[in-house]
Amino acid sequence: MNTIVICSGGLDSVTLAHKVAAQGRLGGLLSFDYGQRHVKELESAAACAARLGVGHEVIDISGVGRMLSGSALTDEVAVPDGHYAEETMKLTIVPNRNAIMLTVAFGLAAARKARAVAVAVHGGDHFIYPDCRPGFIDAFQRMQDEALQGVAEITLEAPFVQLSKADIVTEGARNGTPFAETWSCYKGGVRHCGRCGTCVERREAFDLAGVDDPTDYDDPNYWLQAVGRG
Repeated sequence: MNTIVICSGGLDSVTLAHKVAAQGRLGGLLSFDYGQRHVKELESAAACAARLGVGHEVIDISGVGRMLSGSALTDEVAVPDGHYAEETMKLTIVPNRNAIMLTVAFGLAAARKARAVAVAVHGGDHFIYPDCRPGFIDAFQRMQDEALQGVAEITLEAPFVQLSKADIVTEGARNGTPFAETWSCYKGGVRHCGRCGTCVERREAFDLAGVDDPTDYDDPNYWLQAVGRG
């Protein structure tokens, strides 16, 4: 089955790409430039595609992203430090982001006769992002079944939707994911900051999974304080 993986270049989506490739189903990677301040993650997505020997397309929806103001990812709003599950992390919500990206991805999949679109939303996202929850995934599939009726049959795969970040690290290690070549930090600096929610979640996940974290952080120990262990 020819599967298009939506790949941001982050740990989760790169791990998913390697998982699908290991199953012999990877048809290509699809990324989106929506004006995110951590746009350097797209470099990681491109490197992943080259490594796995598949095509990589980046769709520019930055014009749409500019209209979705108020998010710390796309606007002049400071990215908060702290644990991923804290209330302050809701500042990183980009309204309807996954719905927009998935709609484009399904259109592309239909045009190219792909059979599935895979997305790396996971259980840790549920608290903050409504378009990462199982209910959204199920509803989106139903909507696309109607939208493409008689045109194409495309499955939305979200194999991590009930898994933790630590589970994803374990899965990535099993499939040889080069974690050092993935980008998570929302601040988009030269190195991972070690303080934003995604950096804290990333560092904690490696610890919980018992896998060495190869990431170079500006503040490698802040996560202990953020998770209440410092």
